[in-house]
Amino acid sequence: MTDPVIFQKSPMPIEVEEGKTYFWCACGKSAKQPFCDGSHKDTGIAPVKITAEATKKMFFCGCKASAKAPLCDGSHSKL
Repeated sequence: MTDPVIFQKSPMPIEVEEGKTYFWCACGKSAKQPFCDGSHKDTGIAPVKITAEATKKMFFCGCKASAKAPLCDGSHSKL
């Protein structure tokens, strides 16, 4: 697999906690979107690690096409 699966064509607003580490699913196959559940094995696509700098709402990419992964950059509007 070389291209990720589009999970949804909109951002995923998630409340994150300061200092907590998250692993964003880059392959689109995780059942725990937008986070990794290990489904990427054998896809050649690795999850993206992010540590929250503050407790706040972040908008994670659901289409897996963002140039600012793991966050949404509006790329879904062009799919």
